[in-house]
Amino acid sequence: MCARTAYVHLIVPPERFRLLAGADDLALYQFGTMTAKHQFCRHCGVSGFYVPRSHPDHIDVNVRCLDGVDVRTLAPTRFDGRHWEASVGGLEI
Repeated sequence: MCARTAYVHLIVPPERFRLLAGADDLALYQFGTMTAKHQFCRHCGVSGFYVPRSHPDHIDVNVRCLDGVDVRTLAPTRFDGRHWEASVGGLEI
């Protein structure tokens, strides 16, 4: 999914996440194991954050949806979006 949507992941503990507005405009999507909880805007379909299957006690924020962040200045770890199980050991928060 993230390979197709260009999601830039930032996994944070729930106490470091705060949704400022728009909760009523979100729709929930789940599939497979139903562990991940993907949140999408009901109007435009953008996914700003979700609860990931790899870290169900955290929030995965799409950095592209954060105001004031220029993703061109970031140095993300390369991840192809298909082999997340292999990358779980390298997570830093």
